Formats: sequence, structure tokens, C-alpha cells
Amino acid sequence: MRDSYDLLVIGGGINGAGIARDAAGRGLSVLLVEKGDLGGATSSASSKLIHGGLRYLEQYEFRLVREALAEREVLLRLAPHIAWPLRFVLPHRPAMRPAWLIRAGLFLYDHLARRVTLPASRSLAPGDPLLAPLAAGARGFAYSDAWVEDSRLTLLNARDAARRGAEVLVRTAFVDATRDARGWTARLVGPDGAARSVRARAMVNAAGPWVMATQAATGAPASGRVRLVRGSHIVVPRLHDGDQAFILQNDDGRVVFVIPYEGRFSLIGTTDEPQGDEAPVCTPAEEAYLCAAVSAQFARPVTPADIVWRYAGVRPLFDDGAGAASEVTRDYVLRLDEGGAPLLTVYGGKITTFRHLAQEAVDRLCRAMGRDAAAWTAGAVLPGGDLGGLSLAAFEEAAALRFRFLPRAVLARMVRCYGSEIDLVLAGAEGLNDLGPDLGAGLYACEIAWMKAHEFATTAEDVLWRRTKRGLHLDDAARDRAARAIEALLA
Repeated sequence: MRDSYDLLVIGGGINGAGIARDAAGRGLSVLLVEKGDLGGATSSASSKLIHGGLRYLEQYEFRLVREALAEREVLLRLAPHIAWPLRFVLPHRPAMRPAWLIRAGLFLYDHLARRVTLPASRSLAPGDPLLAPLAAGARGFAYSDAWVEDSRLTLLNARDAARRGAEVLVRTAFVDATRDARGWTARLVGPDGAARSVRARAMVNAAGPWVMATQAATGAPASGRVRLVRGSHIVVPRLHDGDQAFILQNDDGRVVFVIPYEGRFSLIGTTDEPQGDEAPVCTPAEEAYLCAAVSAQFARPVTPADIVWRYAGVRPLFDDGAGAASEVTRDYVLRLDEGGAPLLTVYGGKITTFRHLAQEAVDRLCRAMGRDAAAWTAGAVLPGGDLGGLSLAAFEEAAALRFRFLPRAVLARMVRCYGSEIDLVLAGAEGLNDLGPDLGAGLYACEIAWMKAHEFATTAEDVLWRRTKRGLHLDDAARDRAARAIEALLA
């Protein structure tokens, strides 16, 4: 463990992990610190989408949409095991937006950036099978975006950063820092309460919802503000057959997604509500709002009694002075302070554009530090993403031949979790007995050993709700048993 680095990155969400990965790959010595778990806040509480943001076109955010659409194709290449195409159905409600306006928006969506893997949009007439879950007589449109396991995307960026030489510390809090012309001296507190002092030539403030508090702790003046906006989601038993998702135009002008989730469920979200400094929770009013939005257009109504899980995240959006929370820009802003050693602060951003954000951030930092290192992340797959040129389905079939003892549902989950690293997770296993106990919902002890050794897992919550979603598939008693067993294995 060293005490001096080129770069200290504060915050282990998707932006901090992406910046640490990019910087480490350019030869910088990097320390990434996260006060909780990697992706433990905003980056694991999203709608799980890689998308251009169709509704952002109405706000004239053309640059953001173009960049996000281009990044969508990049991420599908870099992480094919945790990200895949998703077809969306947009029911047409004449009272909300005229059909010609939607067609024009979808034409732009299809052509603002080059599409490689995703099909173009099309109109849907009444009776089209894609419209079957909706009320009788519905018309609409279909277009393409993509889905991602957000918490694993964050984790894999941190893992790749570590693989390229970065030091990654979870459960480690940034306390404060002082700066001189040559660098920063930062105080950290580890999970055992022990203090540590480190030096860094430059720092990145990627603390997300805590970006303003972190900025204050550096002693450097803030060059922007964030506006905290809560996005809540609910999960209910699956509402429809088929792999399509729905984007519903709601009466208030917002949109609500209905997304197939974890095989047995539908994920419904999101809201846009002002958020204070307290921990975010999905409120009864938000639950009712989401249920009503779906019930107004689906043949099968949804009530709060159907909810099996809910979560809320805080979006730290760059405060551009917009009135309504839903109108605040989703674009990111990077501010580089060179009043001494460099400090780069990240305001805003979205999962889809994290890689481009990280590339731009490290470009600026390298120039500030006099380093000449080329960008590289657009063509480098994340851990587990090298499927040997196979599609995900073909890779799963090949894995099924190697691991014939695995139930097919367990194999499919592991492939979508670990990708090509499934061979490392199951190294030496010739039967189910070699995997250790099934802790619940097909989660095996060998996976906990892998997560402890390679995925920075320290608690049962890390495992059940972020590295996997097995917690969703267990009842309360089974979840408690699994948690106790996992904690023992992680000790």
C-alpha cells in the first residue's frame, strides 16, 4: 500500500469508477476511495437503461442525445454479458403528443448517431402483438434502446481499474484535504476506523449526491451547484409476456417505464421529486403515482398491494436553473480547478455517457499534469465481456456444454453475471457439490468466495442486492438465512 499517487478519485459510483479505470489504463497511479459499497447509491438505483433519452429531444438536448446514442453502441460491445438490446413500445396518446411529432422524434432518434446493432423504429397498428398488454385498440410505435445491470457495470469498471494497477478502497471515507502547488494531502478513514494520510498530484471529486460536501472538505471554491432529484421505482410480479418494455406518456407530460426484470417481475419507474440531504425513500405518493400511470394504459391494473420491492435513488443533476425537476439537464459538467494542484469536479451525468465523461475528464487531467497518454476505453471490453466473438446466446450454449451439471436457469444467471469469467468462478467444479451450499435462489458459496476475493464485497447486502439480485427472489425468512450465511463467508 503506497502513500503517494498521481490521482485520488473520491466516489465509487459509475463516474468515479470509470475515471479510475481510464486513468489507470493511461499509466497513472490511481487511488479510488468509496465510503460505502461500489455503486451503493445512485449508480445502483437507476432505471437500468442505456438510452439516448427520447424525451430529451423535447428539451433540445441534441448533443446529449447524440452522444448517448453513440455510447449505447459502445457499451453493448464492451459489456455484452450485462448489457443487451431492449425493444420499447410507445403507446400513442393523441391528447399528449401528435403522431407526426412522435414520428419526427423517432426519425431523429434513429439517425442522430450511427446504429450498428439496433433495429429502426416503426409504427404499430391495433392488434400488433407488441401492444397486447395494453388496453384494447391501442396504437403506438416501437424503437430500440438497451438495458444494463447498473451496479455490475460500476463494479466491473472498478475491477478493471484494479487490474490495471489502481488501488480500490471500499468502506473508506474521504475526510478532508489540503493543497499546495505540488499536490494534495488527503485524510482518509478506513473501515476499521484507522486514519490514513495520502498524497496525490491531482484529485477528482466524483462524489455524486455528496459532491458539494466533498468540495467543501477540499477547501476549494465550488464552481457549480447540483440539484438533488429523487427517482423512485417499484417492482411488481411480471405484467406481460414478451421481452418488450413500455414507455408510457403520463398525464403530467412525464414518461414512465415498464421493463421486464429478473424474469419474474416488472420494473416500473421513475419519478422526479426534489430531494433533501436525508436518505431517499420511495414514498406512498410515488407508489400511487407509478401504479396509476400503468393502470391508465395497461389492460391489467396495478395497485400498491402488488409491490414486492421498491427503491429510490438521488440524481445529483447540474443546477441549470430550470423550474421543474423533470426539466433539469441530464448532461454532465466537468470543472477543472488549477488554482494549485488540479481538482476536477463532476457535476451531473448519466450511466449511458459515463465512459465518454471519464475519457474527457482524464484528457483534461493529463493535460493539467503534463502527461501525454491517448484515450483507449472505447475498444477495451470490461471483465467478462470477451465472449470469443459469440453472441450471448451462443456463449451460453457453449457454457452449457462445459457445465452440464448446472441447472439451466442457474447457468443463464451466471453467464449474465460473470460472462467469460464464469470459468474462473467455477474453476475446478465438476458437479453441484463442488460449488458449496446453495444459499438460496441458486446462489452458491463459491460465488461468495469469488466476490470476496475479486469484487470488493463486504456485506450480505452487497451480494444480495448489488452484485446479484437474489434478494428479490427470496422471502423474508430465506433472505435472513442467506444473509447470515453470506456474512459468515465474507468474515
